[in-house]
Amino acid sequence: MPRSLQHARRGWMLLPLSRQAARSRAPFLPITPHYIPRAEKPSNTSAGNGSGSSFARDILSGSTVALLSLFGLGLGGYAYSLFYKQTVLSKIENAFSVGYSSNELVALGQIAYGSHPDVIKEVIEREYWVPRKEQQLVDDIINGKLRGRYYVIMGERGTGKRSLLLEAMRRVGGEGIAMLEAHNDLEVFRIRLGKAIDYEFHEDYIGSLFSIKGPRDTTPLLDIERALNKMEKVALKLRKKRGRPLLLIINNIHLFKNDVGGHDILEILQQRAEIWSANELVTVVFTSDEHWALESLIPHATNMSVFNIRDIEKDVVTSALKKYRQRYHKEDVPQSILDEVYAKVGGRLIFLNQVAKSNDMLAACQQIHRKEKYWLLNKCWILGESMDDDVEDQQKFCAAAMVLARALVQREKSLVGTPEEHCLPEIPLHEARQIITRADFTTDLDHINVIHIDANGMVRADSMVMQNAFREICSGEGFEEHLRATIKRLDELESLRRTQEVSFKEQKDYGEGDIPEVTYCAKL
Repeated sequence: MPRSLQHARRGWMLLPLSRQAARSRAPFLPITPHYIPRAEKPSNTSAGNGSGSSFARDILSGSTVALLSLFGLGLGGYAYSLFYKQTVLSKIENAFSVGYSSNELVALGQIAYGSHPDVIKEVIEREYWVPRKEQQLVDDIINGKLRGRYYVIMGERGTGKRSLLLEAMRRVGGEGIAMLEAHNDLEVFRIRLGKAIDYEFHEDYIGSLFSIKGPRDTTPLLDIERALNKMEKVALKLRKKRGRPLLLIINNIHLFKNDVGGHDILEILQQRAEIWSANELVTVVFTSDEHWALESLIPHATNMSVFNIRDIEKDVVTSALKKYRQRYHKEDVPQSILDEVYAKVGGRLIFLNQVAKSNDMLAACQQIHRKEKYWLLNKCWILGESMDDDVEDQQKFCAAAMVLARALVQREKSLVGTPEEHCLPEIPLHEARQIITRADFTTDLDHINVIHIDANGMVRADSMVMQNAFREICSGEGFEEHLRATIKRLDELESLRRTQEVSFKEQKDYGEGDIPEVTYCAKL
């Protein structure tokens, strides 16, 4: 067998010979990959130099990659920080644009999200069926005609403070307005403030994904201060564009606790309100039912304006009630019934809405009166001379409430035949404290809506319904004797608590087996 075929059988690959080899008829040389020459290894000296330069190149390239990575990471983080800050300001600016936040939508109800104009008009007529003389003043505050001041709106529960603000907001379409409710927990108030101005307090910052300790790890007061700082930047930007200040409404500031934390948050808000009003950046509006919040604001007030929202006058109430019953109940109500309704519930809007929508107005008035009366008795009734000493502190408060109620009833009798006959009787705050011989109980009675202390420091019953309850309780049989017995028993308990008896025993020896004892007692 030829040699070439033997090589092919063994799997060797034959390569064609060059022309010169073919001419010389040289034998075929099998060439396989095994025979491919390898690169010559460098000498020992050159090998050492190449290894060092290769290591240096590796170090240099690795350092370059690390530096570029750090630079890119830092640049990206800085760019994200700028983007996030700008996004925060844009969100706050959008919160003051035309339209309503979720808080305002819930408060406005069908007025805000009603689909048909006729439906909205019908709802407005039902909700605001009693004309208010204070509406024009509130409208001027909301639309920016009145500026350079911040406002505290005082009024009893249910007088319509929020309704006035909501109606004014509706007329401007919610532009430039943020509204929220106060709360006794500062964490809850922080969340409500953030929701009103669309600020997340850095809780949506991407650094939280990497467990980076962010600026949110702090107290609610600092968070609120940070939110107000962001809002101030937006107000500066929008002041030139809008030509009028923004509006921040905080309802029911009396819901803050009457302690150090509550006074701190009021101080922060008042400081901002003072600065913003002086520069016409933001007009802050507070509403409150209780006098202690106003007392906390007065010592540091410079640009503050305070006005009361009172019950509606009798003529306005009777006229509006008559029109409402004619339109929605097809009923022509006699004037005597209207006068009786006003005598029972007065001009309090929250009670008038219940009465106007009921089928039997007088029955609704009686139900409201019964509810308020028994609530007062359950909260402040006195126990007489048979009370236990364990309820001494509670009965002091109840006796003070009954004494003040009796004083208001007596003041009401003196108004008969005067122009103020149909108004709630009032007593100056310092006289009320002198009558009950305590200065702190007036604040507590105001807190539970037994009495109301207005912005002028005048004390009166919380409503006409409460004044009727005062009159009925104080004119009851045996009330005076029961009140005197209660006060006498409280005096006895106070005397027993303050009196201590010290006994000294002296022994004398008169004789064998006869040792009499002599006791001397002294009361301190």
